[in-house]
Amino acid sequence: MTPAIGKLRHRLTLEAPSRAGDGGGGADISWTAVAACWGAIEDVTGSEAQTADRTGGKRQVIVSIRHRDDVAPAMRFRLDGRILPIRAVIDPEGRRKYLRCLCEERDL
Repeated sequence: MTPAIGKLRHRLTLEAPSRAGDGGGGADISWTAVAACWGAIEDVTGSEAQTADRTGGKRQVIVSIRHRDDVAPAMRFRLDGRILPIRAVIDPEGRRKYLRCLCEERDL
């Protein structure tokens, strides 16, 4: 499904992870802005999540943007204070016009 151009109303920042060794065999991860893009956000599902002794929520959203060759599941979108990690990237029509990115947002 191709989103109507007027639905691309959210100004998103696409971010990629940058890993640097921490000197102890691990890595510190920081996020680097790759691009700013317009997108549509559609809520799909939501559920409760347990982490340690805390209850929070998680929801799946689909972010639709114009096609880019550099979007991958290791990346994320940022919208104001929201972080939307990308889980899957789909070109729904195979025509390289739009991408639909399945993201999972957590409230933990």
